[in-house]
Amino acid sequence: MAKCDICSKDVLFGLKVSHSNRKTNRTWKPNIRRIKIIENGTSKTANVCTRCLRSNKVTRAI
Repeated sequence: MAKCDICSKDVLFGLKVSHSNRKTNRTWKPNIRRIKIIENGTSKTANVCTRCLRSNKVTRAI
C-alpha cells in the first residue's frame, strides 16, 4: 500500500471487535491519489493523500 509523500500517512492496524467481543485484525487505509505536483519548479508524480490535497499542502500541476 502506498504512503503519502507529503505527510507520510500510512496504513494503520487495529482490531475489529464483534458484538460477542471476538477480535480480528483489520486495517485502515489512507485515501491516496497518484497525481502530478510541482516541486522546486519541476513537475513530478507523487502519492498524495486527499487531506494534503484539500489543505493545499501541494501545488497540483495541470
